[in-house]
Amino acid sequence: MDLFSTNNARLLELLESWEPRLLALPEETITMHRNSQHRNIKQIVGHMIDSASNNTHRIIHLQYNANPLIYPDYANLGKNDIWIAIQNYQDENWYDLVKLWKYSNRHIMHVIKNVIPEKLGNIWISALKEEVTLHDMISDYLRHFELHIAEIQELLDQK
Repeated sequence: MDLFSTNNARLLELLESWEPRLLALPEETITMHRNSQHRNIKQIVGHMIDSASNNTHRIIHLQYNANPLIYPDYANLGKNDIWIAIQNYQDENWYDLVKLWKYSNRHIMHVIKNVIPEKLGNIWISALKEEVTLHDMISDYLRHFELHIAEIQELLDQK
């Protein structure tokens, strides 16, 4: 949808510029350095895949389920760390992980382009009991993506 074309263009720009950078990183770099949440680069990329997947599902559910929507919230209350641990991103093939990161984010861009405009006011109720409109959820996705890119850059700068 045109409303989010600027966000999608920026997301695509980040995907295209970061994919080769990520693929060129040595194993030690992606596994050894940890951020303030004790995540290494592999785990941050894994979390970004989880975010793309969960947000894709929320965007879809918000367009056809009763409003407001109570839908599982993987990110709050520490559940995102459980997702990272259960999926064991630490031992995932790096090339496969980066490609999944890229294509899951390209897919969410496609989903966003096809959002029904009349549904943008629909509300999701988070685990923290916050009401988030579909519009705000989509708008915030880029901010969240850039936050994790900045975390990766910070880890790379520490080398």
